[in-house]
Amino acid sequence: MVAFALAALLFLAFCVSVRQDRRRFSNAVLLGLTFLSAFSALFLQVGKLPTWAAVTVVVIAFASPAFATLALGIFLVRNGMVMIRKEGFRPANLLSLLAGLTIFALIALLVLVGVVGSPLLGGIAGTLTVVAGYVSFVFFCFLGYAFLYGRIKVRGDVDHVVMLGSGLVGGDRVPPLLASRLRKGQQIYEAQLARGGRPPVLLVSGGKGSDEKVSEARAMADWLIAQGVPEPHVVLEDRSTTTEENMLFSRDIMTAHDPAYRCVVVTNNFHAFRAAMLARKTGVNGQVLGSPTAKYYWPSATIREFVAIFWEHRVVNLSICALLTVFGALGTLAAVLV
Repeated sequence: MVAFALAALLFLAFCVSVRQDRRRFSNAVLLGLTFLSAFSALFLQVGKLPTWAAVTVVVIAFASPAFATLALGIFLVRNGMVMIRKEGFRPANLLSLLAGLTIFALIALLVLVGVVGSPLLGGIAGTLTVVAGYVSFVFFCFLGYAFLYGRIKVRGDVDHVVMLGSGLVGGDRVPPLLASRLRKGQQIYEAQLARGGRPPVLLVSGGKGSDEKVSEARAMADWLIAQGVPEPHVVLEDRSTTTEENMLFSRDIMTAHDPAYRCVVVTNNFHAFRAAMLARKTGVNGQVLGSPTAKYYWPSATIREFVAIFWEHRVVNLSICALLTVFGALGTLAAVLV
C-alpha cells in the first residue's frame, strides 16, 4: 500500500482543488498525475506476481499503448478527411489530419532508427518521442478533466444564462453549431420556469464581424424570440470579438443588474472547459455547460481547444519542452561521441 501513497496524496490534492474551484487547469494536471503515479505503483508490483502473470501484464502494458497510438493515428487521419469534405480546406479544419500524420511520421522515424541503427538518428527520435510524450500527457490531462467537467449539472436557480456567440452563416443566420448553444440555453430557461423558479435573463453575447451583416447577439436574440422566448427576457451583449471579451462584457452587464448574480455560461461541449478557465480568469460567477456538437466536428475542435490552452500556458509548457530537448541533445551527443 505504501507504493500507492503518492497517488493517494495527489488524488486528495485533486479533490481539494476541485472543491475550491472546478475551473482550474491545475485540476486536470493533478488528475493526470494521480493516474500516472497509480499506474506506476501498480507496475512496480509486477515483480510480486507469478512469472506468467508478470509477463502478461508487461506485454499488455507495452502493447496496448502501441496499438492505441496506431488506432488513434488512423482515426485522426480519417476524421481529418471528413472535416475537409464537410467543412472545407481551411487551416482550422486540418488539425485532426495533421495530428494523425504526425503520429505516423513519428512511428516511421522510430522504425527507421531500428533499421539504420544510427546513434544520431536514434537520439533525435528519442528526443522527439519524449517531447511528444509530454505534450500527449498534457493533452490527456485536458481531455480527461474536460470530460469530467462536462458532467456538471445546474443546481438551483440562476439569474442569467449567458450564451456565447460564434460565426454566422450568410452574415445573419444562426448555423447549427450556434443553434446547439441556443437550444441548451433555452432548455435551462424552460427547466427553471417548469420548477417554479423566476425566469432567468438570456444574455446572448457576440459582436459583429467584418463579414457579418448583424451582430451575433442580434441573430441569436432573433432565433430565441422566434422559438417563443419573450423578448423582454433576452438581453444583448454585442461588442465582444473573443471569448474573453464575451466573459468580460457579459460580467459587466450582469454585475450592473445584480452584484450578487449567479449565472450559467453555455457554449459547445468541446469549448466548455477552456471557457470555464476564462470565466474564472475574468471573474464571472458561474460554471460553463456544453451543448452537443456533431461527432465528426468534435475531434478537430477539441485539438484546437487544447492548442489554445497549451499556448496560454506557453511559458511553462515551452520551457519544459526546451529542457527535454536540451537533455535529449546532450544524450545524443554523448551517444555519438562514444
